[in-house]
Amino acid sequence: MFQRLLSGDYPRSKVLAGILVAIFVGLAFAPFLFPGVKALNVAAKVLVFVVLVASFDLLLGYTGIVSFAHTMFFGIGAYGIAVATTRMGPTWAALGVGIGGALLLSLLLSLAVGLFSLRVRAIFFAMITLAVAAAFQTLASQLSDITGGEDGLTFKVPELLSPSFEPFETEVLGVLIDGKLITYYLLFVTAVVLVLALLRIVNSPFGRVLQAIRENEFRAEAIGYRVVVYRTTSSVLSALFATLAGAMLALWLRYNGPDTSLSFEIMMDCLLIVVIGGMGTIYGSVIGAVLFVVAQSYLQDLLRLGHEATTGLPWLSALLSPDRWLLWLGVLFVLSVYYFPSGVVGRMRAAAAVHRAP
Repeated sequence: MFQRLLSGDYPRSKVLAGILVAIFVGLAFAPFLFPGVKALNVAAKVLVFVVLVASFDLLLGYTGIVSFAHTMFFGIGAYGIAVATTRMGPTWAALGVGIGGALLLSLLLSLAVGLFSLRVRAIFFAMITLAVAAAFQTLASQLSDITGGEDGLTFKVPELLSPSFEPFETEVLGVLIDGKLITYYLLFVTAVVLVLALLRIVNSPFGRVLQAIRENEFRAEAIGYRVVVYRTTSSVLSALFATLAGAMLALWLRYNGPDTSLSFEIMMDCLLIVVIGGMGTIYGSVIGAVLFVVAQSYLQDLLRLGHEATTGLPWLSALLSPDRWLLWLGVLFVLSVYYFPSGVVGRMRAAAAVHRAP
């Protein structure tokens, strides 16, 4: 059963398997284990970023394509939900139309970008995608009648997913069951299904060809594989998964704007998470997303505690100021790259392989 679910891609490390199980259990029971609005928001953000980063890893880690337009498709998914529910009202039909329309638009755009740009060298393709993403963000900001401009769109969701919906009068295990909690578990199930689907893709014959293209494009073409077709297909699949991640974000926030889903900062976060977790591993996307989002969300709180505890040492207290959280996040990133050059997952698998060796 597990072999079919994981598509034969086992963690290959007891420590890694334990961490993945702990993450799964932690996210599955997050509302009960970590009560509070902030903890639930962090858990939901982790779910969104797991899907977004895993879809980006399909493009970068498995196919070897550097694209800066990934957040464009992420934003299309979020705007699809926002625009449809704003125009059609908070109905399930609106959500279906929004997701369907966003997937169609992403399909066409990724197909166009792939067919017209993937024949050029990697650096030129990266520059083309950067230009396309910047143009789309500008367009989203200018079309205020449709997208709400810089202010974005705030919308309502179906009653079942609304925070005001409370099916039970009493709490369950100390937690009030409401529409927000139902939305979280909708995101959780969606994220699990999408990650398992990505595992199936990368471990299929198609995924093996993508890895062959990544290692040596000319050799793959010489033995008969149509490289442009495979790279375009990978680009399209990656865009569609990113679109679904954007829809998840919009559904959770009930708001979307240019800075929420189209900013270049999100693109940089994806790159950092892929490197931290390990390129070419879906499990790396999961672990990297958890580490990055948790550090990004709670590092300021930890620094605040350190700042207050070291008031007797002015220089150390100033260094641990919560305002310097970006500095410390950068330090953590540099250390992770230095000590885990192949990513957390790559390091764990390598260590496990050494222990198994006779």
